[in-house]
Amino acid sequence: MPLITNAVKGMQDILPGESEKWRYIEQSLTDNAALFGYQEFRTPVLEHTELFSRSVGGDTDVVQKEMYTFDDKGGRSVTLRPEGTAGVVRAFLEHGLQNQPLPLKTCYLTSCYRYERPQAGRLREFHQFGVELFGPASYTADAEVIALADFLLRKLGMENLTLEINSIGCPHCRPVFHQTLRDYFEGQIEGLCNTCADRLTRNPMRVLDCKCPSCQTIAKKAPSTLDSLCEPCRDHFNGVKDCMTAAGIAFTVNPFIVRGLDYYTRTVFEFISADLGAQATVCGGGRYDGLTEELGGQPLPALGFAMGLERILMIMEKQGVAFPPQKRCDVYIATLGEGAMREAARLCGELRTEGFSAESELMGRSLKAQMKYANKIGARFTLVMGDNELAQGRAPFKNMSDGTEQTVDFRNSLLETVYEVCLNNAWDDLENAAEGMKHER
Repeated sequence: MPLITNAVKGMQDILPGESEKWRYIEQSLTDNAALFGYQEFRTPVLEHTELFSRSVGGDTDVVQKEMYTFDDKGGRSVTLRPEGTAGVVRAFLEHGLQNQPLPLKTCYLTSCYRYERPQAGRLREFHQFGVELFGPASYTADAEVIALADFLLRKLGMENLTLEINSIGCPHCRPVFHQTLRDYFEGQIEGLCNTCADRLTRNPMRVLDCKCPSCQTIAKKAPSTLDSLCEPCRDHFNGVKDCMTAAGIAFTVNPFIVRGLDYYTRTVFEFISADLGAQATVCGGGRYDGLTEELGGQPLPALGFAMGLERILMIMEKQGVAFPPQKRCDVYIATLGEGAMREAARLCGELRTEGFSAESELMGRSLKAQMKYANKIGARFTLVMGDNELAQGRAPFKNMSDGTEQTVDFRNSLLETVYEVCLNNAWDDLENAAEGMKHER
């Protein structure tokens, strides 16, 4: 019988064997962000559509072409989040977190949705780790956020990443840059795509972010944002660069980074990988000092970044970064008979309570098939139990790596045996369980 359906195009399943890698990446990111004081934030997958049209920008590709938007049963327009920042800012304002002591440091792991052509490193459902920092206006905050991104990527063992930074100014100096851009692009309007020609009067910076080859060629010779910065923005950007230099973080100034979302102001940055091909950006972010006011709150400086987990995983695998070994089954209990199956369930419960991985037979297989299965799942030890062993309270306990075997009293000393073997072999993934038992004794 054929399958009823397959996964939706552009959305992928994460299977056992791969999910452990994801969990390792996620744990590394959240744990290391906590060293900088960032606490986890969670927001709903669905938001009212106006949140993104106001924050991301009505002229962006995200809003115009890529969002999953529909009416709910109450006739309200809702959207699957296309990015993480807007939802965090909405929640920040809705719950009055601006009244807490600042700065407020938040981080999140989230799934996002954009209707794009699926390709390597770009899916319709994708996952991000992000941070948002509310409160500080100083360039030192920009430097710390960039340093955090650099720290997180290096902690995952990634290499060959380059940092590119830029300043796109503020509401005071950006109109000057917009006019300079319009003057330039109007002289090249015949080479622009229809979308960019239409956007030119509303937001000419969007042309700099267009993926159309003809627009990209024209944009390469466009005026630089840096030539139009006001003095406060120029001082702010110089301060960021000085901090990066003092911290020993290498960077390149790229005056054509504008990011794809309208809420950015002043500092913007991207970490680029040489191992990703066309989808080279693994992390991007910057300031968005006007976003809280745009969403109905009081003006408040803020900044952050997001990094794509799919792209992080691609880089790590391509560069051969080692992942921690998968958790192995410590003890597999093979059984013959219903009484042995019940006793095995009890013993597995005891082992698991002490932090060991334990499994017993659930499929009703022969003893030979059970031992093959134990070998397949990488069980370190097996305990074979039938009616005779159940009556005696003793059973053979086999080391699957070298074939050695001993008889143990499984009612009184199985835990002691596993504990001693763990300490003698110094297996890393058993260390916590063994140490816990050691302290209890």
